Amino acid sequence: MNLFEPLTQRSLTLRNRLVVSPMCEYSAVEGVPNDWHLVHLGSRAVGGAGAVIAEATAVSAQARISPQDTGLWNQIQLDAWQPITRFIKAQGAIAGVQLAHAGRKASTRRPWEGHGPVPAGEGDWLTVAPSALPFDSGWHTPQALDVAGIEAVVADFRAAAQRALTAGFELIELHAAHGYLLHQFLSPLSNRRSDEYGGSFDNRTRIVREIVSAVRQVWPAELPLWLRISATDWAPADGPRGWDIEQSVQLAQQLEPLGVDLIDVSSGGLLPHVQIPLGPGYQVPFAARIRREAGIATGAVGLITEPAQAAAIVANDEADVVLIARESLRDPYFPRRAAQLLGAKIDAPVQYQRAWQ
Repeated sequence: MNLFEPLTQRSLTLRNRLVVSPMCEYSAVEGVPNDWHLVHLGSRAVGGAGAVIAEATAVSAQARISPQDTGLWNQIQLDAWQPITRFIKAQGAIAGVQLAHAGRKASTRRPWEGHGPVPAGEGDWLTVAPSALPFDSGWHTPQALDVAGIEAVVADFRAAAQRALTAGFELIELHAAHGYLLHQFLSPLSNRRSDEYGGSFDNRTRIVREIVSAVRQVWPAELPLWLRISATDWAPADGPRGWDIEQSVQLAQQLEPLGVDLIDVSSGGLLPHVQIPLGPGYQVPFAARIRREAGIATGAVGLITEPAQAAAIVANDEADVVLIARESLRDPYFPRRAAQLLGAKIDAPVQYQRAWQ
């Protein structure tokens, strides 16, 4: 495979295999995206990415990470997304959105206003989780979801997917990583339930399968559906077993027949204060193993900052796409720079062609 070779999934073709990873901007008001989101996402579409995935977008008000998260739980938000998706697509990129529920990590302050939960009485809200276990000391204790609450979450994802389609998105990524609600169900370290949503592997993964099936009821068969996971909790080896790569492979095997087209492979986020062996491409081996053993397309992400590095991941069949996160914040035109350095041809908007010819 080649980094600048198109990728076709169902009826959709990405012009190349560089994807702008969903990155929270913490800049919405009442879940409504604004000019910042148009310029942020639109400039990266101009920059030549094959797809641009909008940030973790809450499926309900309760599902937000911070008060400033974007949402897709009402018509006002839907309407505000439409000019953004229209511009992204006009630049030749695929417009995607990541649908999310933060669970016990909801009701938190945005990073530049201090870490941790929103203080009581300052706009905080009730958080929910599979079990009543706080994320860390000093955090709120979430309310354990009952079965009716779980069914409501599944319905929220389904409704948000339907709104995403009307808003003009062509790709949905479901967020089951980074310690948010779906990841909380997956890991036995945060899921202590004894009902049909806890205990065994099949029970802990049940909500993810139900959400995938519910979303596929409204998301057209001709459009792709992706899912982001944390391949491991990075739990200490001398402690209880958490979510890990073996379970990630098994989950991927279950999801492909349900209509998931690609697993976006990240890691961590469930446990505070863990030691993660950070380094260039440190998560790529997880993507490669899931691709090889589960027989499903994967995306690699995490400290991928150089064009040659991204090209090698695809050329070595370690992943089908490379998601660029922080490097995309530093350089919105990373795909164009990569094409120049790697000797590939990439079209430029007519307004910019005199600079890229």
